[in-house]
Amino acid sequence: MKGPPLVLASASPRRLELLRQVGLAPDCIDPADIDETPRRGELPSAHAMRLAEEKARRVVPRHPGAFILAADTVVACGRRILPKTEDEASARSCLELLSGRRHRVHGVVVVASPDARLMSRRVDSQVAFKRLSETEIKAYLRSGEWHGKAGGYAIQGQAAALIRWVCGSYSNVVGLPLFETVQLLAGRGYRPSWIANC
Repeated sequence: MKGPPLVLASASPRRLELLRQVGLAPDCIDPADIDETPRRGELPSAHAMRLAEEKARRVVPRHPGAFILAADTVVACGRRILPKTEDEASARSCLELLSGRRHRVHGVVVVASPDARLMSRRVDSQVAFKRLSETEIKAYLRSGEWHGKAGGYAIQGQAAALIRWVCGSYSNVVGLPLFETVQLLAGRGYRPSWIANC
């Protein structure tokens, strides 16, 4: 007998692909559509936590009795929160800042159980870019894959050729920490179908 449905509170195609990778197919996709502007003085990790929780709380009333999965990913260089780049100038600014440096990716996943109680996990990953030449920056900008990406790059795309190392969860850098997501859901009684059917 099928249990409560799983609702993904995100429009991110990357999160959907990652969930499918581990056998989690949401029954419904319902983006929260919240204001993601950082508050004055808000630290990157706190920003990620606040947004993920706000997304979950926004969607919970629309799906009573369901599991709600919400997440947020923040790319930060020190205390500076990098934007989701929507134009070439902001993407260039991010790439120039990240060039030759380490930065952190703060990921938060929140699960609301059918009784509307929230549980969350924060995952921090470190990423190091090689020192980028002007030719490499121009070539990456031409690819267009930076569009809408936090920090102006997609590690699962051409940017992989520019990244020296990753410490921590790779899937977190892509957009969703899979291990923590599966564990949170399992802790609330929801498991991927390939495990539940064993």
